[in-house]
Amino acid sequence: MKWKLVLYGIILAALAIGLKLVEYKFVVRDHAIEVYGGIVAALFTILGIIAGQKLTRKKEIVVEKTVLVPTPMPIAAVTIMATDQQLSLFGISKREYEILQLMAEGLSNQEIADRTYVSLSTVKTHVSNILLKLDAKRRTQAVIKARELNLVG
Repeated sequence: MKWKLVLYGIILAALAIGLKLVEYKFVVRDHAIEVYGGIVAALFTILGIIAGQKLTRKKEIVVEKTVLVPTPMPIAAVTIMATDQQLSLFGISKREYEILQLMAEGLSNQEIADRTYVSLSTVKTHVSNILLKLDAKRRTQAVIKARELNLVG
C-alpha cells in the first residue's frame, strides 16, 4: 500500500510539472511580447519613482552671515582724556574728538564709520575738519600734533 501511494505521488508530481511546462510554453510563445512589455514597464515605473524622489527633494541650503559686533574701547586705550577747555581752545567738537581718538588707534575711515555708526562721507568731513583745526596736511600729522598737545594718548 505504501508503494502505491509513493507511485501515485510521483505520477501526480510528474503530471503537475508537465502541466506547468505546457502553461509556460503557452505564456512564453504566445504572449511573449506582453510579458516582456510588462516587465519593462514595471522597471521603468520603479526607476521613474526613484528619479522623481531624488529630483524633487528639497535641498538644505546653509547660509552663513557674518555679524559684526562693536566692541567697546578698552580702558587701557584711553589713557589721556582731553578736557572741554582744551577741545574748545582748538574748536574741536565731541564727535570730532571721538574721530580723532579712533584715528590715533590707526583705524581707516571705513573702520571709523563702522564703529561710530555714521556714513563714510561724514567721517571724511570730520577728518578734514580735524586737519584744518590742528593745521595738519595728513592724518598722521594730525595724530602726532594731538599727542603733543595731550589730546589723545
